[in-house]
Amino acid sequence: MRGANRQVGGMSEKQTVAFLGLGVMGAPMAGHLARAGHAVTVYNRTTSKAEAWVERHRAEGLSVSMAATPAEAAAGKAMVLSCVGNDDDLAEVVLGPEGALAAMAPGTLFVDHTTVSPGLARRIAQAAEAGGVAALDAPVSGGQAGAESGRLSVMCGGSESAMAAAEPVIAAYAARITHVGPAGAGQAAKAVNQICIAGTLAGLSEAVRFADAAGLDMAKVLAAISGGAAQSWQMENRWDTMAAGEFDFGFAIDWMRKDLAIALGEAKAQDLSLPVTALVDQFYAQVQAMGGARQDTSALIRHLPERKRP
Repeated sequence: MRGANRQVGGMSEKQTVAFLGLGVMGAPMAGHLARAGHAVTVYNRTTSKAEAWVERHRAEGLSVSMAATPAEAAAGKAMVLSCVGNDDDLAEVVLGPEGALAAMAPGTLFVDHTTVSPGLARRIAQAAEAGGVAALDAPVSGGQAGAESGRLSVMCGGSESAMAAAEPVIAAYAARITHVGPAGAGQAAKAVNQICIAGTLAGLSEAVRFADAAGLDMAKVLAAISGGAAQSWQMENRWDTMAAGEFDFGFAIDWMRKDLAIALGEAKAQDLSLPVTALVDQFYAQVQAMGGARQDTSALIRHLPERKRP
């Protein structure tokens, strides 16, 4: 659901916000916030990226600025959002000595879009609550393309009131925003998402290799099966590129393995076995060893040898 034209939780739709992290996801997300009319202050560990982002968006006439630390970015803001790399990165920019929470006033809102462990999400929520700050763990799905087009899917963990306050702002870059439960639930839902993608890409990889070995016309096979029960986003968007050996786009294998490690770690803590996910993670390790660490997750197919041709 989206709440683009609502005013909720006493917070106006146009706000002063901070965005921490300007990677391939964060940079376009922060840009959508600025174009939606919010005054955006950004922070990025690599200062040159923040400088370039500000220069580019000021050229559009937008209200943007940069800060030297997460705390400086967060000071005086109604809402702080983040999208960084991993658990350690997030803990530093939120809970560290110059982290955002140290500068946030009671009654403000923190929203994290990084994919991290549910345990860290709950820890941040507890620290935020102690300071009178509301918090949401809100990982996203849709990849770089979704961030750039403003069509991300967001799964949120936290209180209903925090969700209501955040939704009109998040709507600047999201097509679907779903409240899935209390603190940590958003991250658990993201683990579910990555488990599904891993299994889908494993099956798709084998299907592409099988179709090639059988001498089938790839385009005709796609047309024949994509309208039936086998259809998926991965099939629609990655069948042709997997068949062609093109992997220079999308979500990197390094990040997928980070996410799968979270899923496998949570499963172990619950005494739950995820044999397919564990196997696909091993396949991704093989592709990393082949030099594919920064290739798109669809490069999973590389662990399967191509058909020998005469």
